[in-house]
Amino acid sequence: MLSRWMSGSSRNLDREYNCTVRLLDDSEYTCTIQRDAKGQYLFDLLCHHLNLLEKDYFGIRFVDPDKQRHWLEFTKSVVKQMRAQPPFTMCFRVKFYPMDPAALKEEITRYLVFLQIKRDLYHGRLLCKTSDAALLAAYILQAEIGDYDPGKHPEGYSSKFQFFPKHSEKLERKIAEIHKSELSGQTPATSELNFLRKAQTLETYGVDPHPCKDVSGNAAFLAFTPFGFVVLQGNKRVHFIKWNEVTKMKFEGKTFYLYVSQKEEKKIVLTYFAPTPEACKHLWKCGIENQAFYKLEKSSQVRTVSSSNLFFKGSRFRYSGRVAKEVMESSAKIKREPPEIHRAGLVPSRSCPSITHGPRLSSVPRTRRRAVHISIMEGLESLRDSAHSTPVRSASHGDTFMAPGRSGRVESSERVAVIADENYSPADSVLPTPVAEHSLELMLLSRQANGAPCSIEEEKESEAGTPSAEAEEAGGELRALCPGTGGPGSAQAEQVNKFVLSVLRLLLVTVGLLFVLLLLLIILTESDLDTAFFRDIRQTPEFEQFHYQYFCPLRRWFACKVRAVVNLLIDT
Repeated sequence: MLSRWMSGSSRNLDREYNCTVRLLDDSEYTCTIQRDAKGQYLFDLLCHHLNLLEKDYFGIRFVDPDKQRHWLEFTKSVVKQMRAQPPFTMCFRVKFYPMDPAALKEEITRYLVFLQIKRDLYHGRLLCKTSDAALLAAYILQAEIGDYDPGKHPEGYSSKFQFFPKHSEKLERKIAEIHKSELSGQTPATSELNFLRKAQTLETYGVDPHPCKDVSGNAAFLAFTPFGFVVLQGNKRVHFIKWNEVTKMKFEGKTFYLYVSQKEEKKIVLTYFAPTPEACKHLWKCGIENQAFYKLEKSSQVRTVSSSNLFFKGSRFRYSGRVAKEVMESSAKIKREPPEIHRAGLVPSRSCPSITHGPRLSSVPRTRRRAVHISIMEGLESLRDSAHSTPVRSASHGDTFMAPGRSGRVESSERVAVIADENYSPADSVLPTPVAEHSLELMLLSRQANGAPCSIEEEKESEAGTPSAEAEEAGGELRALCPGTGGPGSAQAEQVNKFVLSVLRLLLVTVGLLFVLLLLLIILTESDLDTAFFRDIRQTPEFEQFHYQYFCPLRRWFACKVRAVVNLLIDT
């Protein structure tokens, strides 16, 4: 029996698990890992496959069975983190955006960051004016199809690409005009470099939004960028706090606290409420990692951070990895022949559909593509960015699925808000988490003033669930984030409940300590235990004085009262 158990345990330990990782060009990398394989092992396999040396900017993201997003921790077992049945599905993404992407040493790294920012632009996380949007799209066009050729590119050729969730014919003409007249002769690498230089100047560069509510119950998005902490409400940045001004981050349940120390010793605490405790913990961990990466000089300065206080059991977390300054110093020492880059080229991708003719140059076979149109119920005002890491809960809300169209442009003027030329946001019609990366990565809805639903083309990266389930889950999330559903009253009640709970815990701890002290006192004064510890205490002058002057009179008084009560009960 013992031998059978040992052989079964051995087979269990030696078991292999299939992993599929979706890359930034929408191709897939498949491998097998052992049960005890750490996240670092899988990440190193991916980086070797991509021939990537400047790998500290990237990470692997996955979704747990509760639809909560996570970054894979490299020091822990992959299997234990997944909490799902194999085969496992994950995504390779930029985790820490470079402060200056154009300064990256190798072209392969710049290309991967270019793909990530192109996704951000398409999903509405990178916001910009119309003129900037046209220039960025023209750079993408030049990188993908090269110089303008009248024979290959007929009138309206730019409309066959989709760079944003939706765009107007005027913007398409502007994109084509820039591509024809200003970018001729640029190689793909040059166009990508210019794209990165322009994107890096935008306010929402590197934004990875987390949906929350403020203390007034208003919907907001929190994000961590290379330069600091950002709070977005609607299309406005209401807070920007540099990393050196952030003194502490902690969370309790669904409540996230950010402690800020600004000039003239001005200290403030920002409080926000996440949809779930798991989302709040993920937000906290992302904040700890980003602050350590961008703020510290050396990785040896990293410390374990705890979210606990006196009355609440908290979590402990430590960032593992190099910091930005160390990464840049290491990159400067790279000396090798530039690796060959297999650009995705002229094939429509889930994140940015493009012209459908021509071969795809990719190191792995093309993946299946499915797209659906999701019709969104009217709700929040236009939220100009995505919710990269939010769990979405199931709740039916009447979303309908329609057949996919040729492009992301919505033709009906009744369904789409007009895009102003002065301030173009490609985020008028998208959902809570990027649809290209499984559960809906954007929270961008039609304006309330519009009062009409709008639709987008949703891409499927089936990390879990089905398209219809995702749509239902999105509806539940939208309702959870609507200001009317959990206003100031509910937030205030939650704070009161937490205060009452902390007071009760304090009382229980105090009573428990008093009870322990009373037991110790009784043992010292009344028991016959003669251990060395008790003997030493009993022989001290202070204890003898306490025993004869206080304890004995108190014991006699207490015994007298007990006898009086007993006699009274007997007489009655």
